[in-house]
Amino acid sequence: MIFYFIFKYYNNQLKRELRRARKSEQLKSVFLANVSRSLRTPLNAILGYSNLILSEKDESMRPEQVRDMVSLIRADSQQLLDFISYLLELSNYEGSMLSFTLIEVNLAELMASYRREALNLTRPDVSVCLRTELSPHCKATLDTNFMHQLMMHLLTEAAKHTTKGDIMVIFKHERNGLRVSITYGGAGQADLLSEDIYSFLQQDNSLMLTKDNSRLGLSICQAIIDSLGGELDLDTGNGMRTTASFWFPCKLRHMRKKKA
Repeated sequence: MIFYFIFKYYNNQLKRELRRARKSEQLKSVFLANVSRSLRTPLNAILGYSNLILSEKDESMRPEQVRDMVSLIRADSQQLLDFISYLLELSNYEGSMLSFTLIEVNLAELMASYRREALNLTRPDVSVCLRTELSPHCKATLDTNFMHQLMMHLLTEAAKHTTKGDIMVIFKHERNGLRVSITYGGAGQADLLSEDIYSFLQQDNSLMLTKDNSRLGLSICQAIIDSLGGELDLDTGNGMRTTASFWFPCKLRHMRKKKA
């Protein structure tokens, strides 16, 4: 009798794993089938505008019209490049089997480098501020590549949705790990966050290519955080400001500031 229950238990476990595997394969198949549709949209626009410019052999098109079309070609090209870049990143996170290279770095200097990069993405009247109670000599042991991907995805989102004011980055020690919070202006994006890295598939199994690819970027962040054993949250508050916050286990030392 005992062996029967043991057999039944493991048999049910096996069935659950098989169902999960089939669901994962189905999601990937739907995803790949719909990628071509999302790629064709900007490609058709690029080819259409290019052909229109080249067909004007009598030069009847005004210079400002040509400039407008070239601007549209550039915008669609950038959209396509971003989309492909996100897809390539997502391919690295399949099955959440990521390998990490942990090194010890000066945390304040690392965060300052992200701030400098973010300033190149913001509007002229938007500032990027850092705030921490940690010592400027604090050392953190982490994977700088994945940390950079996390920070730049979230800071890029912040820059896109902030037209004036500041983007505030707060980092601190919390629960034997590192907590980073990025607060910025603009409408919240909390509805875009999901635990499933294929969550950008719509209910009708079609893939939506948006202007800012927010779903793809946040799915990448979620996949990284899940692999680190951490947490990712988005809080829209009153709808005027959004806070993107993540935490993951991280060894910190020299955390306290020296007394004057």
